[in-house]
Amino acid sequence: MSDFIKTQRIDLAAAFRWAVRLNYHEGVANHFSVVVNDDGSQFLINPNQRHFSTIKASDLLLLDANDLTTMSQPNAPDATAWGLHGAMHRHCPHARCVLHTHSIFSTVLACLKDPRLPAIDQNTAQFHNRVVLDAEFDGMAFVDEGERCAAMLNDPSKKVMLMGNHGLMVLGSSVADAFNRLFYFERSAETYIRALQTSLELNFLSDEVAEKTAKQWESYQGTADLHFNELKSILDKYEADYKL
Repeated sequence: MSDFIKTQRIDLAAAFRWAVRLNYHEGVANHFSVVVNDDGSQFLINPNQRHFSTIKASDLLLLDANDLTTMSQPNAPDATAWGLHGAMHRHCPHARCVLHTHSIFSTVLACLKDPRLPAIDQNTAQFHNRVVLDAEFDGMAFVDEGERCAAMLNDPSKKVMLMGNHGLMVLGSSVADAFNRLFYFERSAETYIRALQTSLELNFLSDEVAEKTAKQWESYQGTADLHFNELKSILDKYEADYKL
């Protein structure tokens, strides 16, 4: 195993463990993937029907998005994992890491008639005009639904999709980049939903200030890696088996 693939396995396993700690998991559903080759067609993903809290680096499946025999093999992934992540890694080479969750506040937001996330604070401003809104939910994410979603994320500048009546999909250049984005989007969705629960008038940022803040986020380099390294250091102390 190359050092690069080993590192990707460890990082993705860490993401699963932290998804549990942050309550982003749902039963044995949802899937995270990360690519391991240059063109993005080969990727690691969680094995079928495994709770995120038990996943180790060595458990991750190594799949090829262009292998049409994948679902007939003994260690086949969940059909919705193949449908969604297979399509993403076939069609979106910029999607080096793909995290799909039904995390609570993002899913609540996705169920609103108007699922837009307005800029009401520094965190929500990070996503100003930077979220793909999918309003065409057509059932579980088997192959056809995966292909449809992938077609909506062919713009490399778009790294978040709020999947209407479904959940959230976040892209990143690495596991650290994607997980940091997942963390801040879920936190932003929570801020907005809790603000709505007050039934008081919200103080929306102007488009100018929201865009300025979003660009500041984009130029604020290095924080995703620093954040994720801290998360891994905590696991190293309390759940070191994730690396195995």
